[in-house]
Amino acid sequence: MVSTVRSKLRIRAGCAVLALLCPLLAAAQATPAARLRDVRDLARFVPDQALVHLRALEPEVARTPALRAEFLELYGTAERRAGNLQHALALADELIEYGRRAHDDAALAKGLVARANTQYLLEQLAASHTTSFEAVRIARNAGDPATFVQAAIAAGQSYQEEGNYPAALAQFQAAVDTARRLGDATPSLASALDALAMLYLNMGELDRGWEAQNEGLAVARRIASPGYVAVALGGVYALASEQKSYAKARAALVEELALERGMGARQMAVTTLVNLSDCLLREGRYADAQTYATQALRAAQEVNSNNDIATARVNLGQALLGQGRVAEGTTQFELGLATYEKQGDKPELQSVLLEYGHALERAGDYKAAIDAYNRERAISREIFDEQRQKALLELQHRYDAEKKQRQIEALRQENRATRAELDNRRLQQRIWWLLAVTFALAAAVVGLLYRKVRRANTALEEKNVQLRQQSALDPLTLLYNRRHFQEFMASETPLDEERRAAPADSAGGLFLLDVDHFKHINDAHGHAAGDAVLRAVAQRLRTALRETDMIVRWGGEEFLAFLPAVAPGGLDEVAQRILTAIGAVPVPRRDTTVPVTVSVGFAPFPLAPAGEPLTWEQVVNLADMALYMAKSHGRNRAYGVHGFPRYVDGTLDTIAQDLERAWREGQVELTIVQPDTQGGTGSARARTTGAA
Repeated sequence: MVSTVRSKLRIRAGCAVLALLCPLLAAAQATPAARLRDVRDLARFVPDQALVHLRALEPEVARTPALRAEFLELYGTAERRAGNLQHALALADELIEYGRRAHDDAALAKGLVARANTQYLLEQLAASHTTSFEAVRIARNAGDPATFVQAAIAAGQSYQEEGNYPAALAQFQAAVDTARRLGDATPSLASALDALAMLYLNMGELDRGWEAQNEGLAVARRIASPGYVAVALGGVYALASEQKSYAKARAALVEELALERGMGARQMAVTTLVNLSDCLLREGRYADAQTYATQALRAAQEVNSNNDIATARVNLGQALLGQGRVAEGTTQFELGLATYEKQGDKPELQSVLLEYGHALERAGDYKAAIDAYNRERAISREIFDEQRQKALLELQHRYDAEKKQRQIEALRQENRATRAELDNRRLQQRIWWLLAVTFALAAAVVGLLYRKVRRANTALEEKNVQLRQQSALDPLTLLYNRRHFQEFMASETPLDEERRAAPADSAGGLFLLDVDHFKHINDAHGHAAGDAVLRAVAQRLRTALRETDMIVRWGGEEFLAFLPAVAPGGLDEVAQRILTAIGAVPVPRRDTTVPVTVSVGFAPFPLAPAGEPLTWEQVVNLADMALYMAKSHGRNRAYGVHGFPRYVDGTLDTIAQDLERAWREGQVELTIVQPDTQGGTGSARARTTGAA
């Protein structure tokens, strides 16, 4: 389980950095300004110690208005880093109000950055992004380079979270360029380089990521900052882990943990312990991973970090499952999952459920693995539906804006026509001999308006066609999407016409496909390679099937194929053709290739046990369960439902809930199809009514 240090505890440049953690504070006779500078060294990395000194300083600062802005910034940073988010938000608002009242744009920008950071930790992402963009706009004209670096990093991270990498890159590069002008050994430069390296990591440009990260680590070491060295080492871990250089990643984490423990940065140490357990899990060292995950859980409970507690439990559960301790591992995994479900972070929960299913599958608990996959599939569908709804809303907004613009233009044309008509009347009254010219001018205006209306109507029709096409197609694979398929199945006319054109003894079929080990492909080769694999699978399906067959991007790495008419007994041949077409040749990717196989579940359609036809949704559900059987029995194969020899009315729900059990009891007739690796006619098929 990858630690969430760079997602849930995103590091912003909202405060200055630690120069040296000791000595802690100057002598008691030091001025309040000097003591504030000492506290600045603690606020980010040891917030609990900083809060003690800040609260003691508050009465003196109250008597020194010039120190108020700096005090509010440091106090808010320490409260935020300590997890006291509501108080941190109130302090940020107080700093914003101070900046506005004093016409101090630097203080105002710092307050907005602090508010954006706190809103992020409160999971108010939209509000956090809006605040970040306002902060960088104000900081650009504040005349304080260090403040601009803070704001540019915050805005860049907001763009990155929205998936707008070009805009994020522009902000981070501006932050780095500005920080370089402050010197080659400053906290601002270390923060900007760290943020830039993490963006390159997310973009898959690892060479550039290493270049920025190595420079950032060198800067942190030059300014002798244990805190910033620890942050930079965390970046080294992230990049090395992405490249599967686990020994290098582990060495960085061990050094990072020693620094954090040495300076008393308990929250940072918790995250590093979680990362260490994750790194050892990737290496398959389950006993060592259990040791660090246990330490991480205990440390997270001490600092009351719910997110780290959940992550540590998931890692601990995975380590126990890897050692065959299924009951203990399942208990820890479920406790961690409960926190993710409560937070509602669907992508993170989906990723954890996939890892849960893989761990249970490796441990041999296939039924529990299927349950985990079912839970992940349900979340995947929810995310897919949300993304589709968002895309449709964006299209509708664009259409509405264009429609409004057309209406405005039409009103302008109408106003021009009205003015022309009034002018014509005045000309008729004043100069009678220009009557003919006036009529000609009016005709010309009417003709112009008529042509413009025709052009506007044509453009509107083209936009409507584009909107219909975009709402029916998946943008990545250019296959039909789920919504289009549902509408197609709800309309019986196209389906009836297809069946009337087919031979009398033919039948249809529904095939559900899932790319094997797709998460591993993304982890090993990057998300761009995953997208290339999905496009290749779509193209190979088009080649393997007929033009009259409907191919659908069902969601994530899952596809559905609907064949309205297939020759009698031909479903097995179609399944084998699909397996062979997709798995025969690896997908080329830059200077390497990616092996790709799929698991398939299929069933005839229509399907009518005991003479009562099933709905297409019921048949898809049966194919889905058959697909999971293919997954759990080795992948790169197809399981097909062909009938119900001992069907009793009302047993379909029971069969659908546990298809494998029903098959073993002889209630279901299945075929098992494997890819044709010899180029023959497909001798690897077997039809059975019970397990061998």
